[in-house]
Amino acid sequence: MLETIVTAGIAALTGMSIITQRLHGRINELDKRVDEVQLRVAQDYVTKGELSAIMERMESHLIRIEEKMDNIVFRCKTD
Repeated sequence: MLETIVTAGIAALTGMSIITQRLHGRINELDKRVDEVQLRVAQDYVTKGELSAIMERMESHLIRIEEKMDNIVFRCKTD
């Protein structure tokens, strides 16, 4: 009887140890994946100043396109 209890106790402790190791392994894997995402975000991050400069360039190009289209429309109306 005592041998059965000791054996069951050892088996239970071994099972708990295996479950704990797997759980820690998964947590470590998840931690690594989160770190990778953080690194990608940090590498691809755009500052407000950079975004503002990009938007200004885009706006100036659109204004030039609008002016060209206006010139085309006005020329067609006068012809």
